[in-house]
Amino acid sequence: MEKEAGSVFYPDDGTEVDPDRSDKPALCRSCRMAGDPDEEILCDLTRSIQQGEEDFLCATYRPQA
Repeated sequence: MEKEAGSVFYPDDGTEVDPDRSDKPALCRSCRMAGDPDEEILCDLTRSIQQGEEDFLCATYRPQA
């Protein structure tokens, strides 16, 4: 599935998620999967679920080499 610029997602709870309108946590910016189109939707949803949380956790995080 390819994400187009300006794409909006709706998780099971029905809230609108616009990844272009939220900041990426430092963990995401240092991940080797950052920018990988095959991972982008999963990453966007992971961030949206934890939005507003004090700590951001990601089970698929892989540090850049």
